[in-house]
Amino acid sequence: MAGLDFSVVRALIFDLDGTLIDSKQDLIRSVNAMLAEMGREKLHEDTISGYIGHGAPKLVARALGNGAAEKEREQALRFFLAHYEAHKLESTCPYPGVAEALEELREFPMAVLTNKPVRVSRRIVEGLGLEKYFRVVYGGNSFDTKKPDPLGARKILEELGAAAGETLLVGDSEVDVQTARNAGTLAATVNYGFGTHDRVAYPADVYLERLTDLAPLLELPRR
Repeated sequence: MAGLDFSVVRALIFDLDGTLIDSKQDLIRSVNAMLAEMGREKLHEDTISGYIGHGAPKLVARALGNGAAEKEREQALRFFLAHYEAHKLESTCPYPGVAEALEELREFPMAVLTNKPVRVSRRIVEGLGLEKYFRVVYGGNSFDTKKPDPLGARKILEELGAAAGETLLVGDSEVDVQTARNAGTLAATVNYGFGTHDRVAYPADVYLERLTDLAPLLELPRR
């Protein structure tokens, strides 16, 4: 968005899936394994990709369809979470440039806010060697509400000692832009993620081809 001065940014909040890590294939395989376990037909990977970003319960519910009973959704969610926990790092890896970008940005207090369950999120961040960059990692079950509700982002702002207007939330979906707007932070969207994003309805303040675009945007070398 023209006219914004990103050099005011003093803290960063990152989404996880589709932003820092490419976890799509592991998620897709776990969803299709769940559907097979439940006696359902597998879904195309593009369909499943469109369901990612709102947390595991909603992902499972959407994959099962509207006709699923509550007991069936609960059973399916338990299977999905167990399967994903066991296979979470088979294909998942940081996107190109992510490690380099986080190293460049180490002077900023940084956090992860994802709608993925917190335990598996932290294990993935640790398994990929990224935990050293973040003060906190919060998931979709860390708070009473998930993104785009601003509760998690506001808690992170408190913990980082950062003002909303001096914080940039970086994600790949419209959920992340909505979260930024609701929390009063700036919003950046990466162009390489797999989250659903209506950019007309939910425009970000800036779009990034690679995460390494952040340091120049924040005028980091000048500091």
